[in-house]
Amino acid sequence: MSNLQNRMANAIRALSMDAVQQANSGHPGMPMGMADIAVALWDQHLHHNPADPHWINRDRFVLSNGHGSMLLYALLHLTGYDLPMSELKNFRQLHSKTPGHPEYGITPGVETTTGPLGQGISNAVGMALAEQLLAEEFNRPGHDVVNHYTYAFLGDGCLMEGISHEVCSLAGTLKLNKLIALWDDNGISIDGKVVSWFNEDTPKRFEAYGWNVIRGVDGHNAGAVANAIARAKQSDKPTLICCKTAIGQGSPNMAGSDKVHGSPLGAEEIAATRKALNWTHPPFEIPDDLYLAWDFRGRGQTLQNAWNERFAAYQKAHPRSAAELIRRMRGDLPADFTEKVHALVAQCQAKAETIATRKSSQNAIEALASAVPEMMGGSADLTGSNLTNWSACKPVRAKQWGNHINYGVREFGMSAIMNGMALHGGYIPFGGTFLTFSDYSRNALRMAALMKLRSIFVFTHDSIGLGEDGPTHQSVEQVSSLRLIPNLAVWRPCDTTESAVAWGAALERKHGPSALIFSRQNCPFIARTQKQIESIARGGYVVHEPSKAAKAVIIATGSEVGLAMQTAAHLAKEGIGIRVVSMPSTTYFDQQDIQYKASVLPAGLPRVAIEAGVTDYWWKYGCAAVHGVDTFGESAPANQLYAHFGLTVDQISVTIKQCIAQAK
Repeated sequence: MSNLQNRMANAIRALSMDAVQQANSGHPGMPMGMADIAVALWDQHLHHNPADPHWINRDRFVLSNGHGSMLLYALLHLTGYDLPMSELKNFRQLHSKTPGHPEYGITPGVETTTGPLGQGISNAVGMALAEQLLAEEFNRPGHDVVNHYTYAFLGDGCLMEGISHEVCSLAGTLKLNKLIALWDDNGISIDGKVVSWFNEDTPKRFEAYGWNVIRGVDGHNAGAVANAIARAKQSDKPTLICCKTAIGQGSPNMAGSDKVHGSPLGAEEIAATRKALNWTHPPFEIPDDLYLAWDFRGRGQTLQNAWNERFAAYQKAHPRSAAELIRRMRGDLPADFTEKVHALVAQCQAKAETIATRKSSQNAIEALASAVPEMMGGSADLTGSNLTNWSACKPVRAKQWGNHINYGVREFGMSAIMNGMALHGGYIPFGGTFLTFSDYSRNALRMAALMKLRSIFVFTHDSIGLGEDGPTHQSVEQVSSLRLIPNLAVWRPCDTTESAVAWGAALERKHGPSALIFSRQNCPFIARTQKQIESIARGGYVVHEPSKAAKAVIIATGSEVGLAMQTAAHLAKEGIGIRVVSMPSTTYFDQQDIQYKASVLPAGLPRVAIEAGVTDYWWKYGCAAVHGVDTFGESAPANQLYAHFGLTVDQISVTIKQCIAQAK
C-alpha cells in the first residue's frame, strides 16, 4: 500500500471523526475501519461520473452498513460530487444533505437509503439482477451498452439479519456475477465482540449459496483489496470479499472496540488519533494534493464519454432498442399507456364478470404487460395463488432473460430486491404474496415509500374471506396498517373495473410505491356510468345513489362493496334510501379537494363503514358505526365467517336503521 493511498484513506478517517465529533452524534468506527477498502474500490475500480450521478452505465455502490454514512459522504465530497465541505460540517443537522443514514434523493451519488441492516445488500441484489436482465434484453453482438457492476459494503450486522440469507441465496442461484460484496470483518457490533452471538463460518455459508468467496484479505491494505476485486471480476458467480479490519482503525485507544462504533471519539482521542496518523491538518481541512488524488471528475467524464460513443454506435445499429432503453431508464411509460388502460376498463365493463379480484388483477396484468414491457413480475412461491403470472411471461433463470421471478418463500427479500430493481431503473417490479405475510416484508415497504420508488406490492387473500386456512392466514389488521405508511398508495378494489384502474394508477405512479390488495373469493361485478368510472381514480366515489333521498351512507372497500350494495337494495324495499360509496383507495381519496370529498360524503347523513378488518381506521371519516373484525379470524368457510363476525345484510341493516334513528 503506497503512502499516497494511506493518506487518501486518512482523509476519510479525519473527515469522519471530525463530522461525528461536531454533530456529537454518529458512527465513526466503520468509516475509519473501511477507509482503505474504500480507496481500493473508489480509486481503482468504481466506474462513475460525479458530474452525472444518473449516468445509465455507472457502477452502483451500496453502503449496506449505512450507519457508517460519513464514509460515503467523505467519498462523494472528495471525488467531486455536488457535496461541499459545508454539508459535511452540517452532518446530521436539519435539512442537510448529510443525514444520519444515507438517503436516496437527498444526497447526489447515494444510490439507495440504507440504515436498516440487511436491506442495502438486498437492494444491491436487485440492482445486479436488473443489470443482468437488461444486458440480456438489450445488448447486441458488438454492443455491450449495459455492462456495469454493483458493489456493496456490508458488516456483521447485515449478515446477521435474516434478509441477508434470503437475498444472497437467490443471488447465488441466479449467478449474479456482476455483484461484488466487501465484508467488513471486524468482529464488533454495538454489544461488543460478536463471537458470542455470531460465530458461524460466513465464508462457508456463502460458498453454500453458490458464491465465489475470497478469504483472508487485509482490509487495511488497499492494494490487496484492489487485487481481490480484480479477481472477483473474473468469476461467473457473485463474490464475497472477506476483509479483515479493525473498527476505528487509527484510534490509539479505541480501535478494535465497541467504544468507537456509535459515539464520537472525543476531543482528546481525536487529538491522539491525529498524532498516530500523522495528520497535522485542522478539522475539515484536506490538503490540495489529496483533493487532486481523489478527484474523479476527469476520469469519470472520460469513462462516460467512451460509453456515449459506444451508445451512439448502438443507436445507429439498433435505433428502436436504443430508444426503448432510454425511455425505460427515464421511467417514462409508453405513449399509448393511457389508451391501453381505458381499453382495459371498457373491456371489464363490457364483460361484467363476477370473479375474485386476484383474477381481475391477473386479467389486468395480461392486458397491460404487452403494452408495458418493463413490467417485471414475481411471487414469493405463491404464483398460482397470487396470479402474478400471465400467458406470455417467461421465468427468470440463471443467465436467462425472463420477466417473472420465482423468489421462493422469501417475502422480505422479494420486496427489498424489487426496491433495488426500481432503484436501478429499466423495470417496474411487482411481486405477490398473501396479505397476511406483508408483515414479513413491512420494512421494505416502508423503505420503498421513504424513497418514493415505483415498486408494486401485490397482496392477495385479503381477509377472513379466504376461509378455512384460519386466523394465521386471515388478514385483519394489515390493510389499515398499510394505509398508515406515508406515501404508500393502498388499493383494495371491489371488482374487475376497479382492479384495472388500480393497476393503471400503480404503473403510472412514478414517485411512490403501491400496495394492491385482492380477494380470494369472487366479488360481484358492479355496473357503472362513465362518470362513475372516471371517478374511481379519485379513490372514493358514489357507486350507488338511491332513487329517493338518501338517509345514510355506506362506505365500503373490496369484497364488502358487494355486501354494501345488497344492504342498500334490502333497505330500499323498506323505503330507506342508502348511498353507497366505494373507496378502493383511501390514499387517493384523502388527497382530493374538500369540495369533492364533501360531495361524496355529504354532511348531515350518518355514515357506516364496512370492511372485513379492524374498525379503528374508519372512524376518521366521521362514521356513526363501523362493521368490521376486531379479533383474529376463525377457521371455517367464508360465508360462515362473515355471518359469525356480523358482516351480513340483516345485521348491517339493523345498525344503519339505528344510526338513522339516532341522527333525527
